[in-house]
Amino acid sequence: MSSPVIIDGLVKHFGDLEVLRGVSLSVATGRVVCVIGPSGSGKSTMLRCVNRLEQPTAGRIFVGDVEITAISDERELDRHRGRVGMVFQQFNLFPHMTALHNVMTGPRHVLRLEEAVARERAQDLLARVGLAEKADEYPDRLSGGQ
Repeated sequence: MSSPVIIDGLVKHFGDLEVLRGVSLSVATGRVVCVIGPSGSGKSTMLRCVNRLEQPTAGRIFVGDVEITAISDERELDRHRGRVGMVFQQFNLFPHMTALHNVMTGPRHVLRLEEAVARERAQDLLARVGLAEKADEYPDRLSGGQ
């Protein structure tokens, strides 16, 4: 399920350092957008604000009809985070688990999906990104791009 994302005047400071200065962006439902820029330009910080892993200094963020920046209840934030996918820059896979089991872990433990449902969903997701044949590989056997 996808929802439109609207970022309006997003500002983020880390102490005296202003990382984001009034960023505005609108992404329509079903659209794919790439955010590019040099290291340290605020790309990851912006995405961390959308997922509320960082609290914005100012501005508003909407995912669908929900103003994410107005959410103060941790349970509601967790529900939001469960709907917003994010891929981290670092290689954050469990080294003792296969690619399939790494993909299954969130849905099993956060969404409490039955194993068979989580497995089917994980297999579909791996196939969508061209990694179906890597399902049984361990992280140390995958390239950085994989």
